Amino acid sequence: MNWITGAKAANLTLLARNLKKFEHIVIPLPIQDYTTRKVLTMDYIEGKKITELSPIARLDFKGAMLAEEVFKAYLKQVLVDGVFHADPHPGNIFMTTDHRIALLDLGMVGHTTPAMQEDLLKLLLAVSEGESDQAAEIAIKISEPGPNFNEMDFRHKIGDLVADQQNSTLGQMDIGRVILDVGRSAADTGLFVPSELSLLGKTLLQLDQVGRILDDQFDPNESIRRNASDILNQRLKSTLTEGKVFSTLLEAKQFMGALPNRLNKILDAVGNAELNVTVKPTETRFLVESAEKVANRITTGLLLAALIVGAALLMRVQTTFELFGYPGLAIICFLAAGGGGLWLLLNILWQDHKSKLRSRR
Repeated sequence: MNWITGAKAANLTLLARNLKKFEHIVIPLPIQDYTTRKVLTMDYIEGKKITELSPIARLDFKGAMLAEEVFKAYLKQVLVDGVFHADPHPGNIFMTTDHRIALLDLGMVGHTTPAMQEDLLKLLLAVSEGESDQAAEIAIKISEPGPNFNEMDFRHKIGDLVADQQNSTLGQMDIGRVILDVGRSAADTGLFVPSELSLLGKTLLQLDQVGRILDDQFDPNESIRRNASDILNQRLKSTLTEGKVFSTLLEAKQFMGALPNRLNKILDAVGNAELNVTVKPTETRFLVESAEKVANRITTGLLLAALIVGAALLMRVQTTFELFGYPGLAIICFLAAGGGGLWLLLNILWQDHKSKLRSRR
């Protein structure tokens, strides 16, 4: 078997095993005796593409139930199994003669790690619930910010995307498109999202189309909310395998064994005044610039106050140089202090105005 043929055969077998509990979904298995290096022979599926079903034919099956089961099966693939059919366009979905859904052409599959699965589930729930701040937070967490990443602009774009999704009519809802738009917004603002997010968005976009072909009233947001608890339970069960439990127990044993020694070292360092805490602020340049601005304003204010006090003292000194009938040097100090105070006030108002404009972007 060549690499492509072998990969497709392995994907068919793996997907069929992972989705065996879904009674209305069928995966054609490879027939090993008739599969060669260049030919992949599978079980014969008798049926039609769902795009070729007539309106009368749609009356013979429960479209809402099938759409829900297909969507639930894909959520399990992405968020529990970690391997999913990444090309579920309507041409790859068949309706069998016994009214089951057949998934074909597994040449393209996606993979998700357990950590990524949890974050993707949180992101889907945040989008479906209209929680734009949480959706933006998760997207930033799983992505890599570039040197010119504009976080405020990104959060604003995500807020608009989620709001548009919530205000859409049932026929316009496309959670897959929203996920893809999250990736585009991230790229526009200097944030590099993982490839799994883009592949998930593409898969869900095609799945949204499949769901509406089966049932024109299918709501992907509601389906995600309905199946979230079941997905969480399945994820919990998948982590409670015997091997993972023993691995966790071994790690706990190592931690507890090393804990007394580590505590002794910390207490000794505290007692000998040798404990050092290193802090790495993420916005060092911003903090330094802010501190410099505050220091400059305080220094300017002190100088202006000194000019005013000096001018008041000079008012008592009689000199031949006068302005407006008062000692000239004192008046010059008063005018300098007044001009400096006006400049400081205008500068503060301008800086505050620019800060407000940046926060609105």
